[in-house]
Parts: sequence; structure tokens; C-alpha cells
Amino acid sequence: LLFLNQLQKDLEEVKELLTKTTRKRLHDVLTTEKHKLELEIKNQPPPKLKADAGEEEKSSLGGYTVKINNYGWDQSDKFIKIYISLNGVQKLPPENVQVNFTERSFDLLVKNLNGKNYTMTFNNLLKPISMEGSSRKIKTDTVLVMCRKKRDEKWDCLTQVEKESKEKEKAAYDTSDPSEGLMSLLKKMYAEGDDEMKRTINKAWVESREKQSKGDLPMDL
Repeated sequence: LLFLNQLQKDLEEVKELLTKTTRKRLHDVLTTEKHKLELEIKNQPPPKLKADAGEEEKSSLGGYTVKINNYGWDQSDKFIKIYISLNGVQKLPPENVQVNFTERSFDLLVKNLNGKNYTMTFNNLLKPISMEGSSRKIKTDTVLVMCRKKRDEKWDCLTQVEKESKEKEKAAYDTSDPSEGLMSLLKKMYAEGDDEMKRTINKAWVESREKQSKGDLPMDL
């Protein structure tokens, strides 16, 4: 949750800078950074703790089962580390925290934590993991899932779905026509921006059209 909040704050600051800069090179750098932040935020599960409670379902284990949507992750050369925050989990018997691994997925089940059961499933991990070398650790208010990489290499993201999403986003911006790419970026910024951002883009567009009609600007800008 803290990590997601930091990303959102960074994005807001980049948006603010974009409304103030008049230098094209700086604008391009900021728009690239804005795109990276938006994609990273998109790949983070939404922090909707109250909504999570609404997803509670009756479970054969008794009580309610809550699907966990919030997590953080990190990696070392040998491990992918997924951090799941659960208040008081360290007070449970160790056998109440179970993780089942496959070569490309894992399932977490936390039983009878404050009268509820919690589950999390990760499918289509980006690369294969070693089931024997993977494990879980119980820390204060946190379950740490340790996925042992089969190869000691950096993962660019956590799942195959995230990789495909990044590739689609990249393809949308990689165009042989620079003006087309800029138009796509402006449309995206306009659609996602606040009222101030929309006014800024509208003003820049009008001024650009006026300069083009006078022959002061090349048409690809």
C-alpha cells in the first residue's frame, strides 16, 4: 500500500511538471516517465480494503474467505519475494498458513485469522520457479512468499499477463510516425488528466494549430 501511494504521488508530481514545462526535450522526458508510472500503477492491485471485504464468500472451511488483492514484491538474484500484509498473522499456528507451489504459480491459504480465511492465487508467473526451493515465512503482520527462481536472472515483471500488457502499451507508442505517437500520447494524457491538464492540452493544441496555419511550425509538431 505504501509503495502504491508513493507511485501515485510521483505521478501527480510529474503531471504537475508537465503543465509547467515549455521545453520540448524536458516535456518528452516527463511524458516518458509519466507513462512508466501509469503502467506501474496499473500493474498494482487497487488498494480497496473495504471492497475486499465485500468480496467475502462463504467457505467450506467455515467462516468467510477473503480474496487478497493487495501485495508488494521484490527480487534478489535467486528469489522473487511477495509480501502480503495480514494483521496478527504471526499469532496463528504455522500450519494455518499454507502455500502450494507449481512451476509457474502458487496458492496461499491463511486459515482462521480473526474468524476469516484469506486466499491469494498467482497464475502464469513470468518464469519457472523451483517448487522444492520455494517457501513461505511468517513475520509480524506479514506473510512473505519466497519463490526460488530456476535461473538466477532479473524478472522485469511478476506475471506473463503483465509482460503482455507492457508490450501492448509499448507497441501503442512505438510508431514510425512521430506525430502519430505524440497525438496518441496527448489523447491519453487528456483522457486521464484532471481539469487543469485538459485546459493545458487544449490551450497548447489551439496555439499549435494557429502557428501551423501561419507557417511558423512544422506540421509534425
